[in-house]
Amino acid sequence: MSSEATLSDFFVQHRQQLRQVAMSIVRTADLADEIMQDAYVKLADGSCMRSVQKPLFYCCQVVRNLAMDHFRRRTTEASYRSFGLDVEQLERPSAVTPERVLNERRVISAIEQALARLPERTRRAFELYRLQEMTQRDIAGVLGCSATLVNFMIRDALDALQGCRDLLDD
Repeated sequence: MSSEATLSDFFVQHRQQLRQVAMSIVRTADLADEIMQDAYVKLADGSCMRSVQKPLFYCCQVVRNLAMDHFRRRTTEASYRSFGLDVEQLERPSAVTPERVLNERRVISAIEQALARLPERTRRAFELYRLQEMTQRDIAGVLGCSATLVNFMIRDALDALQGCRDLLDD
């Protein structure tokens, strides 16, 4: 008798036990029966031409592997399923909300007020540094002072704007 017939016969003899292996993984009777059919066809077609030392273990592994493959495939497919929704028709949430616009206006107003309270030269140094992206050395040349003084003026402006940074976190 060939090893193929032995495995097929052994599979039929232990069908209920093997079905329980499939059921423990896929959790539904229909899927377990489908896996059992696939496993029997795999064993009956002679995909294993060598002799098997432990036929029950081998049959259990075939059923288990098929059940795990089926479970993984269903899990992956379920993660991509749209459940009949037309994704293109869904309304995209807008990043711009009235609350956000109001908050941004409030922050800009606070920044303008904080800069207005600074000495003119300090405000100018800060604007050249942040808005014109000039180096501190170049700013010192424009304002006619040292680069060290420019550094202190920029630091003072940043300290004055610290309260505005807190508004951004709201």
